[in-house]
Amino acid sequence: MKTAIIIGAGPAGLTAAYELLTRTDIKPIILEKDNSVGGIAKTVIYKGNRIDIGGHRFFSKSARVMKWWFSMIPLEGTKNASDKDENILFERIRGSSVYFAGKFFDYPLEISLRTIMRLGPIRTARIGFSYIKSLIFKKNPEENLEHFFVNRFGEELYNIFFKNYTEKVWGVPCNEVSADWGRQRVKGLSISRAIGHFFTRSRERSGQDERQNTETSLIDSFLYPKLGCGQMWDVAAEKIISLGGRIETGSVVKKIEMLGNRITAVDVLDTKTGKSRKIEGDIFFSSMPVKELIDSLDIEVPPRVREVSDGLVYRDFVIVGILMDKLASKRDGKNMADIEKNNWVYIQAPDVQASRLQVFNNWSPYLVPDPNKILIGLEYFCYAKDSLWNKSEQDMIDLAISDMEKIGAAEKKDVLGAVVIKSEKAYPSYIGAYKDFDVLRGYLDSFENLFLIGRNGMHKYNNMDHSMLTAMTAVDNIVKNIRTKNNIWEINTEKEFHEKT
Repeated sequence: MKTAIIIGAGPAGLTAAYELLTRTDIKPIILEKDNSVGGIAKTVIYKGNRIDIGGHRFFSKSARVMKWWFSMIPLEGTKNASDKDENILFERIRGSSVYFAGKFFDYPLEISLRTIMRLGPIRTARIGFSYIKSLIFKKNPEENLEHFFVNRFGEELYNIFFKNYTEKVWGVPCNEVSADWGRQRVKGLSISRAIGHFFTRSRERSGQDERQNTETSLIDSFLYPKLGCGQMWDVAAEKIISLGGRIETGSVVKKIEMLGNRITAVDVLDTKTGKSRKIEGDIFFSSMPVKELIDSLDIEVPPRVREVSDGLVYRDFVIVGILMDKLASKRDGKNMADIEKNNWVYIQAPDVQASRLQVFNNWSPYLVPDPNKILIGLEYFCYAKDSLWNKSEQDMIDLAISDMEKIGAAEKKDVLGAVVIKSEKAYPSYIGAYKDFDVLRGYLDSFENLFLIGRNGMHKYNNMDHSMLTAMTAVDNIVKNIRTKNNIWEINTEKEFHEKT
């Protein structure tokens, strides 16, 4: 029997293991450096409340991914689901807003009297004129992310809805970020599509299957596990183990052993015992950061490959969960009515360090068992060397509370408790040596029995379903003995691919 070593127990790694177990006789061993599964799609428990680090929506254009999710957790109202069952998916209404100039605007932008009044007649006119200008004077080629947004929305809307938030995410001006990020995250979204969606969304709400052609940024509802995003991956892990797979948490891959163009084994440090051991395998999947993968190879890496690898940039992520009393927040937070209806609020305000705000109650009411409490998550992007990453827990909490006060969400006396959660290398960045990433791709793809999957494994800002599809496609290739790996890289690149999956 062959053995597959899978580095990383996020959505991609867990999907790969399950696909191998249900479609082949290959035994998977998952090595995860953290002490839990799910990666940034996991759920953390704080005082009986649940914090979803990423808050990933369960919606996909891929029928294959949807079917996979339903095989793990049944949909509410179907024959396999019980109202009393903890493992259940149910539909949630999507709510997103943008905080700009002290006001909240629905996102995607709603064409309504309320929106026009909040924007004001002068800014509304500027939005119209700048959009018309963008139609006539296209920035071609799209050399950076600023060009991408301005071409689709006009400069005025770009400044309102995208610029400040995106620059917080990446830590550099938008004109220094590759346009590839926009193509992968909001590739089909534009003013014309948003307007068309506004007039047809009532029909789209009639069912999940009828919305397969809806742009992900425009969906009005989505599915979500009862106990949070991480519930999906906890269930998947349980099934993998029951089918004979192994998941070893607290296991850090320190060295990857090579023979010719094949990987033969990995040397693993067990963080629980401090002991190292070698694990041999026949096939290897990696969702670890590419930079760490290159550093782990026990062979002489070509200088150009090393140069590009060393130049890759990652953004680290901090989320501060703040628990409050609902009544107090409504009394003291002048903007709480605008905030409480949302899953996410994108913060376009230079004087607020937080990039985005989550309301966990709205992802699932079961995340916050006490209906009189509200749990808010403030999200921050940084580098591990930054002062923000290295703040003490209390200083980080104080910053989050200060940011909440600035947007009128609450006052310090409303806070009942808070927790800080950090994720290193959470987001592969589209700056630095990213423009030369094909050098790394070509080199690593030449390893016959290595498959790069997932967000960090491919240095692509994939959605959760795209990460899963990379794993599924890699297993397809193994089953069908397909040598090329190009079809894995095409996921979340070619629009036509999504329409067919």
